[in-house]
Formats: sequence, C-alpha cells, structure tokens
Amino acid sequence: MKLTQGWIDGVTRVPSPHFDERPQEEIPSLLVIHNISLPPNEFGGPYINQLFCGTLDPNEHPYFAEIHHLRVSAHCLIRRDGEIIQYVPFDKRAWHAGVSQFDGRERCNDFSIGIELEGTDDVDFTPQQYQSLSRLTQLLMQHYQITPERITGHSDIAPKRKTDPGEHFDWQRYKSMI
Repeated sequence: MKLTQGWIDGVTRVPSPHFDERPQEEIPSLLVIHNISLPPNEFGGPYINQLFCGTLDPNEHPYFAEIHHLRVSAHCLIRRDGEIIQYVPFDKRAWHAGVSQFDGRERCNDFSIGIELEGTDDVDFTPQQYQSLSRLTQLLMQHYQITPERITGHSDIAPKRKTDPGEHFDWQRYKSMI
C-alpha cells in the first residue's frame, strides 16, 4: 500500500462532499474504528456509499427516511470481503466522530482518521476485514502520528452515544496484527 496526496493508491475512490479542512497544521494522531451496515444488519449494496456522498434515497428503505439528511463521512470503509473504499483523503477532516472526546481533547474529527468496517455490534468481523484493517493501520502509522495507544473505538470517544465497533470486534487480534 502507498499514499499519494492523502489517497491510497489502488483502492476504490468514492469522493464524498462531506469533509472540510483540518485546523491549521493539524496532523492526524488518532485512529477511530467504527462499524456500519445499511440497511441495519444488512451487508453489501450501494447504500453506505450513498450515505457518505449525500445521495441516499429516503424512499428505498424505511430507515433511510430517518438518516438521508445526515452529512456524514469516513475516510475509508472496509467491506466484508476486505475491499477498501476511500471517501476522504487523510489530510482532510471527515465527519465521522460527532460529539466526541479523546484524552481530554474534544472534537475528535479535527485530529482523527475514521475507518468504518461493514458490520454490526452483533456479528463477528471477517478475517479479510482484519487483514485489510491491519495493512491500512500500518500504512497510517508510517505517515501520521498514530501509535497503538492512539487507536480507539467510536464507543470510547462517544460512550453515551455510540456502541461501535461493538463486542464482536476482536481488539486483541487486531492489535497483534499491527
């Protein structure tokens, strides 16, 4: 894996309009792991891309009527088969963390990279996802100020709001791979 101007070479790019500039001279120093499935508990399909690009049709599923207006994104999604899709270059601020705090500092989007795993709190993640996530993490650690101690779950930075990546994410397995 290689980075060029904040983009991973050779992966699918689906540029999201839901990003902005990081605060001046801010370098990513936190990696936040999330999970997502759209519709809830279903995998595959175009809906995550559509959500992150602001094109989700509220008529395609009852749940979409509740979320189609959201302006959210992540830097990357790792699908169940290990495919990495990138939405926002890493030097830009994706809108993934919301109201959040890490190590006494608020507004985690300012200084973090958000990686979504296609999954739910209740289902194990696949070996392919762990493999892709570990390769991506190693790449990010080479280019940014991210250390193993600065890798966390969405539930850890927004504990009253979020539960992902959930109990089925194997932190020990993942950390041993990086």
